Amino acid sequence: MDKPEPSRLRRFFSQLGPGLITGAADDDPSGIGTHSQVGAEFGYGLAWTFVLSFPLMVVIQEVAALIGRVTGAGIARNLRRHYPRPLLWSVVLLLLIANIVNLGADLGAMGAALALLLGGSSALHTLMFGVVCVVIEVGLNYARYASLLKWTTLSLFSYFAVVMVADVPWGRALTALVIPEIQWTPAYAMAVVAILGTTISPYLFFWQAAQEIEEQHRHHAKPLCITPREAGPELKRIRLDTLVGMGFSTLVSLAIVYATAATLNANGVTDITTSAQAAEALRPIAGPFAFALFALGIIGTGMLAVPVLAGSAAYAVTEMVGVAGSLDAKPLRARLFYATIAVTTLLGASLNFIGIDPAKALYWAAVVNGVLAAPLMAAMMLIVRNPLAMGRLTLSPGAAMLGWAATGVMAVATVVFFLSLI
Repeated sequence: MDKPEPSRLRRFFSQLGPGLITGAADDDPSGIGTHSQVGAEFGYGLAWTFVLSFPLMVVIQEVAALIGRVTGAGIARNLRRHYPRPLLWSVVLLLLIANIVNLGADLGAMGAALALLLGGSSALHTLMFGVVCVVIEVGLNYARYASLLKWTTLSLFSYFAVVMVADVPWGRALTALVIPEIQWTPAYAMAVVAILGTTISPYLFFWQAAQEIEEQHRHHAKPLCITPREAGPELKRIRLDTLVGMGFSTLVSLAIVYATAATLNANGVTDITTSAQAAEALRPIAGPFAFALFALGIIGTGMLAVPVLAGSAAYAVTEMVGVAGSLDAKPLRARLFYATIAVTTLLGASLNFIGIDPAKALYWAAVVNGVLAAPLMAAMMLIVRNPLAMGRLTLSPGAAMLGWAATGVMAVATVVFFLSLI
């Protein structure tokens, strides 16, 4: 008896993977803190920036995915193959610094959120989350791990629920998407830069490229530069996966901004520095249900984002030194890969025990990401247009124009950020 054809919906979800997980991981606890501050301080006035950032996110993440799937090698390995070694070393070093600081901020936010919900020591909760994330990432094989990450994305729906219980003036909220409420102030300019910095992050580039390689290995396929005739369906899958993932990420970010604008900003609470503070501030204004949903969302997104941050660092380090590294490998056969995951995660957790202010830590992570993002995006654009790397599947001129536009916007945002420091 023939097996029944899978439903259209099931076929659709089967095509989602690296792009969906990458997009969901973009809304990590540190990003939630940034978006909460934006909503609290400026209300709906910066909603338009998410309409601007969405196509930029899509094009640069699609470039990252194409590099992995077409060349069969990650971004760092392609830099090692085709460009000067000092460029590779600088990129990986900056990525490690930014990821460790980001891991510390995310784990600290998760620990603080659990302490708000259950009480106890936020520092101990932070350490517990770090250990749990390492054990899961090291202990599960890739297929199970990827499936777990897909299910973890459901935690982001908590922010849609918060919006539903908040009294959002939808006419004004939707108008702000297309009609900017611009303020000519340094704080407003910095908020725009912060949004771009949290939505277009270097660790996401490394992760999505590496996950395309993991998927290729899981399906026993060859890189598309070797089998270009198979490119059509794969390129369509990558585009769909990336569009859905980045769309999901953008909608969640907007939900957080709308929820905090309708509750915190509307009640005069404008100074939020962490996601846990945003959750706590919601309790007397929006009630215990909204508070609990917001706090649970922080923990859920952290469980998704922490492994992505540590995993992207591990892929970059192993590719830099030219050794094998994969979530599908046994720990004893990929010692450097799994050691990097464990060390970066636990180093990040330890930052919370030495008196580092998480808000300041995120600030400096943004500085490092600002230094890294635009040059790395430029290097990716060179790779994806390089026939030596991509074979016959170099990026089309039209898509390349969009990719360079995204790179230019990020470069301008970085310059504005550093000018604000002067």
